[in-house]
Amino acid sequence: MIATTAVDEIVNFIASENPARVLAFKASETTRKRVFDLIAKSKSGNLTEREQAELDHFLTLEHLMRLAKIRAYQMLHA
Repeated sequence: MIATTAVDEIVNFIASENPARVLAFKASETTRKRVFDLIAKSKSGNLTEREQAELDHFLTLEHLMRLAKIRAYQMLHA
């Protein structure tokens, strides 16, 4: 696959480093708890601007990681 965007380049890089490890990756319990807490605060409308930025950053990283996992799976099963 030809990388056509910066996102594609980054996803391909992450996935190609070690596809099996990429697939096995999970965020730590501490990180998951923090994100769940931020989501709960967001639903209740109590997020500060800083917390909203933190949640937005996490969601962007999560999206990239999901794309990398898809690409890693494709690499392992091609």
